[in-house]
Amino acid sequence: MIGKVKLNFWQILHMNVGFFGIQYSFGLQQSAVTPIYDFLGATPDQIPILHLAGPVTGLLVQPIIGAMSDKTWSTKFGRRKPYFLIGALLCSVSLLLFPFSSSLWMAAGLLWILDAGNNTAMEPYRALIADKLIPEQQPTGFQMQSFFTGLGQVLANLSIVVFPIFIIGKTGSLPTWVYASFFLGAAFSIGSVLWSNSKTEEIPPTDKELALMRAERRSFLGPLIEIVSAIKDMPKVMWQLALVYFFQWYALFCYWQNASKSVALSVWNVTPTNEEVYNEAVSWTGLINGWYNVVTFLVAFALVGFAKKYSPKLVHAVCLLLAAAGFLVFPHISDKSFLLFAITGFGIGWASMMGIPYLMVISNIPKERYGVYMGIINMMIVIPMIFQTLTFGFVLKNFLGNDPRNAITFAGALLILATIVTLFIQSRKPSLHE
Repeated sequence: MIGKVKLNFWQILHMNVGFFGIQYSFGLQQSAVTPIYDFLGATPDQIPILHLAGPVTGLLVQPIIGAMSDKTWSTKFGRRKPYFLIGALLCSVSLLLFPFSSSLWMAAGLLWILDAGNNTAMEPYRALIADKLIPEQQPTGFQMQSFFTGLGQVLANLSIVVFPIFIIGKTGSLPTWVYASFFLGAAFSIGSVLWSNSKTEEIPPTDKELALMRAERRSFLGPLIEIVSAIKDMPKVMWQLALVYFFQWYALFCYWQNASKSVALSVWNVTPTNEEVYNEAVSWTGLINGWYNVVTFLVAFALVGFAKKYSPKLVHAVCLLLAAAGFLVFPHISDKSFLLFAITGFGIGWASMMGIPYLMVISNIPKERYGVYMGIINMMIVIPMIFQTLTFGFVLKNFLGNDPRNAITFAGALLILATIVTLFIQSRKPSLHE
């Protein structure tokens, strides 16, 4: 029976290439979907509820798919890889259709399908790292995903900056450049996952594990029962991480929903009603978001060394503080070039968010439950997002003056709270040399 063996750098890279396509798609969601909603006539306080698709599908899809993948084995298709492929297909179809949105609610409906596809692929990919890599290489594996997060989102945001320069005019209800960005995303989504699937062999379950899978009674409610059971048995460190994630992910949704409008006001002093100038602000925000993702893939592997030398908890706290500082100064900058310096802190924080927290918990999770617990970690991400989409429209309208710049400042304050809570996490340093 094949067990874990030490992989070389290129093998780890190939197994994570599919994460590039997933994150290119996510980059478009971050930077292009809100402007598309603006182009289709959404008001500022409608934006949060229109982004409800991501957190709700994450809450429902990721833990269920994670639990299902724990109990899956096919000699032909493997354990996790079938879910990558199904998710990538859903993403590609929705990305192809998204530019044809003729109304606000059509775009919102396609976002639900896009998010369902992304979430189907995401957590089995996290579990694959724990499945395949020895403890010493798990930091490299998780940060390789952080690297591809940065690269995918850089290129997604670069398309939002470059394509409007060369692809002008409108097709249907939207600018023509939207078609090019989303069509390219569809190709990357399916192409990168097919690459990883062809280059990566999964480790077969032991005879004992296979016998337990086959003996287990299957039912429609089986994955839900497994999720409830896993939550009941969840290690203390995951409950502590959940509080960090509450502040962290609420803050990030505030930034992504309001970045373009904040830049438009602080630099150009316009709102989305001035479509020509707002288009320029959207493009510049794409460049800003692209830059923080450049920072992410530049620093991702450096964080591996810091996590080994110090602790994942300390590394994450420092990175959160740098991100908070960037958000706090961001809405007060009127020179668009200086926005790149402000967002650098978030780029470092984003590199940590995509990989380091998993190192805090992975040594406390039984290997037969990697998939379901990775899905539960995602529940910790999406529950704050759902809460944000349901509450932040009210907060923005009644306490922050419907001013997107205040939304970014609010996000910075929340990240400071996340930093403080991180420092109180009680977790043993993961064994990285077993």
